[in-house]
Amino acid sequence: MTGTAAVGEAPAKVIITGEHFVVHGAWGLAAAIGLKVRAEVWRGGEGEGLSVRADPQRGLSRTPDVGPVRTVIEELYRARNERPALRVKLTSEIPSGSGLGSSAAAMTAAVAAIAKLEDWPINENGIIEAAMVGERKIHGKPSGADVTVSTLGGVILFKMGESPHRVELPEEVKLVIVYSGGVRNTGTLIGRVSFARSARPRFFSILSESVSMLSELASRDLVELKLEELGRIITLNHTVLGSVGASNAVLDDIVELCISLGCYGAKLTGAGGGGSVIAIPRPGTAEQVSKQVGERGFKSFVVTIPSGGVRAWRREEDEREKRS
Repeated sequence: MTGTAAVGEAPAKVIITGEHFVVHGAWGLAAAIGLKVRAEVWRGGEGEGLSVRADPQRGLSRTPDVGPVRTVIEELYRARNERPALRVKLTSEIPSGSGLGSSAAAMTAAVAAIAKLEDWPINENGIIEAAMVGERKIHGKPSGADVTVSTLGGVILFKMGESPHRVELPEEVKLVIVYSGGVRNTGTLIGRVSFARSARPRFFSILSESVSMLSELASRDLVELKLEELGRIITLNHTVLGSVGASNAVLDDIVELCISLGCYGAKLTGAGGGGSVIAIPRPGTAEQVSKQVGERGFKSFVVTIPSGGVRAWRREEDEREKRS
């Protein structure tokens, strides 16, 4: 492709504590990680309309879902009484359906790239608001945590209806992520948890309040680098998620495996029912744990938190950098 182009990159995320319950008013703790989605955007010819495609993910079986990205782009232009004439290519390092925010990162990256291409003055809140159009298409009533973390980066303490609180870490922290290989349907999992809430509303309310407290405790443990205590908290959070239908036998087995390999604790991350597990390794053991998990047949990798948020640039900036 030729002509004026812009690029956006946005990170994946992990939910450290609070998923599902954050939709019901609890605090959640989330972090951006180094896996990214790249959106490359070119102007199309007049009358060509909008083309969005996703390149196959290297070493992964699925590609990013382009439907929500298309929805976000169309709404961006509709709000300006324009029609998009664009070519958009998505390239992802994030397994789709893994609970790591592949769709949110794709939408965030696309919005940032288009804003850069069109010289639209969109700030971080504007990127979040635009990407939420697609999040609602996917999840119905999302918390907004995924696109918020993908936009802002870092580690954030998040609650619906409140401004996110940045959690500043004194140094990087390593996590082990294990992809179960099972692709989950987020809507189905949300429905399962909502059923648990309607079946036992008072019980669910106490759980939600407790998870909110766990998120606040987890953020303090991260700041103070109390990783053993953090491991206990996330393992307890996993148990709570299992009690409302978000876990399954494979995820429970992965949690048990990570702990047996010396991790301080582990839990599912994201909607559950498949997807991924995060684990807190003992200092100096992350790569070994990841290797041992891989020997059991699971895809595993090590990430560090915090990681940066969304960024965008024009393609010619790449060319200038290569020449310098």
